[in-house]
Amino acid sequence: MSETPASLAASPPAPAPAAPLMARRFRGFLPVVIDVETGGFNASTDALLEIAAVLIDMGADGALRRGATVSYHVQPFPGARLDPAALGVNGIDPFHPLRPALPERDALLRVFREVRHAARAYGCRRAILVGHNASFDLGFLNVAVERAEVKRNPFHPFSCFDTATLAGAALGQTVLAKAVTVAGMDWDASSAHSAVYDAERTAELFCYICNSMRESYSRAERRACALGWLRTPPSEPTDEDDPKMES
Repeated sequence: MSETPASLAASPPAPAPAAPLMARRFRGFLPVVIDVETGGFNASTDALLEIAAVLIDMGADGALRRGATVSYHVQPFPGARLDPAALGVNGIDPFHPLRPALPERDALLRVFREVRHAARAYGCRRAILVGHNASFDLGFLNVAVERAEVKRNPFHPFSCFDTATLAGAALGQTVLAKAVTVAGMDWDASSAHSAVYDAERTAELFCYICNSMRESYSRAERRACALGWLRTPPSEPTDEDDPKMES
């Protein structure tokens, strides 16, 4: 599984060029895609076995794109349930001698550190989880945070962006593989049910849908300004705008 280099993790990144745009785009929340692989469907009793976080970046033009991936194998917590059917789907052997798994708390702290760095770089007050059927991933994340006694969780505790819902509305498909395919992106069925692969495809789908809605978002932001909800002009420039005023 991929990890962020220690040199990168040691110091927070400089402010992102598009920080003012990102901070406005989702009301101060930074979207971060999370995918987990587990030993079952019950977050309270079943093991968290993999976690992947994919950061969402924004260009100077306001377009979203997939950013860095941070991922870890996770050791089953003491007494965790491991459903053979779930392990058959994700192909994980939790006790394989070559599996470089971390204790649950260590894995969460490492992921959260990178998420906090990204949120600060974009001037966002906290992260919001993006997932395909996001309530599943958020449920496992929240239970693991409580179980591991992690005090600084950068994610909103109950709000999330669900790409199954977004894809159903935008593309007419709710299955991740089908939504990705009709959006014109590649899907490798043999790589599915890996936290990294599923998270990265979910991130690309989220960016695709959000970018396709930029005109609608710009209209809504102008309306919010007219209503007095925002004090500054729309964040995404039009053809008539001075590029120097983009931020």
